[in-house]
Amino acid sequence: VMLAESGGGLVQAGGSLRLSCTASGRTSFTTFDIGWFRQAPGKEREFVAAITWTGDSTLYANSLKGRFIISRDNAKNSVYLQMNGLKPEDTAVYFCAATRASITEDGAVYDDWGQGTQVTVSS
Repeated sequence: VMLAESGGGLVQAGGSLRLSCTASGRTSFTTFDIGWFRQAPGKEREFVAAITWTGDSTLYANSLKGRFIISRDNAKNSVYLQMNGLKPEDTAVYFCAATRASITEDGAVYDDWGQGTQVTVSS
């Protein structure tokens, strides 16, 4: 499956952004659980959130729980990441990824990745 992220940009601390991850390709979108990851300059990639193909189960990084919300709309082949109360330390490139396995924080389980979208939070 091919994934494309959008919705990144520059926002002031305390603001919100909604990222989108849209899938395309021959395989049904509902085959995949979807995760969001991020990578800041000079840092390792880290897990953000994930959602099952039904949308009825989610997983969040403990440090982000309560500020970020993941959701999906299978009719639109899309997964969303609503980010609230943004902080400068949230600055990173955000990637979505697809897996046929169950949702997990382990990026190695995800097979297909988007190109990423830049999120910059100014103080």
